[in-house]
Amino acid sequence: MLNIEWSSGKPSASWKGDALVFILSETQVKSGGGAAEWEDRVAALGTAGFFSGRHAETYVLPLEGPYPAAILAGRGDGALTTEGLRELAAQTARAALRIKARRLVLLLPEELRTMFGEAQGNAVSALTEGLLLGAYRRRRYKQEQLEYAGLEAVLFKLEQPVEATEAGRWDRSILKGMAFGEATNLARDLINTPGNLMTPSDLAVAAIEVAERHGFPAEVLDEREIEQRGMGGLTAVGKGSANPSRMIVIRYQGTEQWDNVTGLVGKGITFDTGGISLKRAAGMENMISDMSGAAAVLGVMEALGRLRPQLNVLMVIPSAENMPSANAFKPGDVITSLSGRTIEVLNTDAEGRIVMGDALTYARHWGAERLIDVATLTGAVLSVLGDTATGALTNDEAFLQQFLEASRRAGEKIWPLPSYPEFRDALKSEVADIRNSGGRYGGATTAGLFIGEFAEGLPWIHLDIAGTAYLGKEQSVNPKGASGVMVRTLLEWLLSQSGHQE
Repeated sequence: MLNIEWSSGKPSASWKGDALVFILSETQVKSGGGAAEWEDRVAALGTAGFFSGRHAETYVLPLEGPYPAAILAGRGDGALTTEGLRELAAQTARAALRIKARRLVLLLPEELRTMFGEAQGNAVSALTEGLLLGAYRRRRYKQEQLEYAGLEAVLFKLEQPVEATEAGRWDRSILKGMAFGEATNLARDLINTPGNLMTPSDLAVAAIEVAERHGFPAEVLDEREIEQRGMGGLTAVGKGSANPSRMIVIRYQGTEQWDNVTGLVGKGITFDTGGISLKRAAGMENMISDMSGAAAVLGVMEALGRLRPQLNVLMVIPSAENMPSANAFKPGDVITSLSGRTIEVLNTDAEGRIVMGDALTYARHWGAERLIDVATLTGAVLSVLGDTATGALTNDEAFLQQFLEASRRAGEKIWPLPSYPEFRDALKSEVADIRNSGGRYGGATTAGLFIGEFAEGLPWIHLDIAGTAYLGKEQSVNPKGASGVMVRTLLEWLLSQSGHQE
């Protein structure tokens, strides 16, 4: 675990660093300014074109003396922003990993030091968060294990002393940034776990570990209880697998009364073959990521346990494997959901919306008064937004606008999808209350609207992360593979509702 501290004086004698980090603008690089006795070397790097100081650029400079190296981190010539600092910090952490540094001393620019109030706190949180996101490394399953354990500690170094009130803000801001970063990395770890090691029961164990770590009430329903309670959607989707389904609930109560509850529902399909409507073989290995929604909401619960804001949150995860077998559900089946709605199955590869329907209904039974669902729901969303933005649907525009503002603070891109009545008409069935596929066109919208039917009119936001949850290459603060997308946005929105933003 990466530990981050700050100091407004000299580091203690016991605090040894493997590298010193300078944050430099393009103007500073041209003059060599800000790099102490290495000004001439920094200016020469700029002249030679090795390092210009542009945003998120890094360069490792060998040194003599107490620090073996300096990491030069470019910030560009614009004003410091939280998003820019987050990305800069992530690239700094990656540079540290390349030189196998364990401990860094990061010299903070005076511009950040002179910020006041919330602006300074957000900047410090973003730096902290970015370091944790950039230092993430995917677990290896090899006989030969790496000796280098990764980045272990970072010290933020301030040149000028701070007042007591400001010191408290620094402590709170670092705590928030660490909570956000570690929650996202927890989600990444869960998503990147191979499917044979992350079955529905394994996901339930991971959830119980989070609940027990923070003293949260939790419930896990096994396949018999799921069927007995009438969760026909989750029962149908999971019955083709040898690994039985689970319905997972964790409750965070941060106020005296269990009211004003936000329900977070995460799709937990731990592997998706498509079932009888079998997917193509190429790329199917990436379907370990079909539980990214579940990982995101579980990461949120981990951070809530650390931050303890004054609000109430219910987490619900419907978890199953979608496999073809003699017991698997089939196209043409009609199943009865927990809500009582009957569903005509046209495509068994449209299984996520079916289990999410049961989960939204169950969240309502637990007292949720507003709902946010997170799911790797459709390939169609990639045709619209690629791997750049998450698609969103809602039945409450004011709710969505608040959430979009939180996403901008978190640095995660969301784009609203249209939800005209014609899209809902595509889900009409001749034999059941609703069918699970609206056809080829408008698939991201029709799939989301299917889930929205089970909100029963409660304020609801749907987040389709099929394009953003699992990346083919490194992208900004996110590594190749699992991104942990939406953990930070969900947390930003939740904290804004509690008044806890530092």
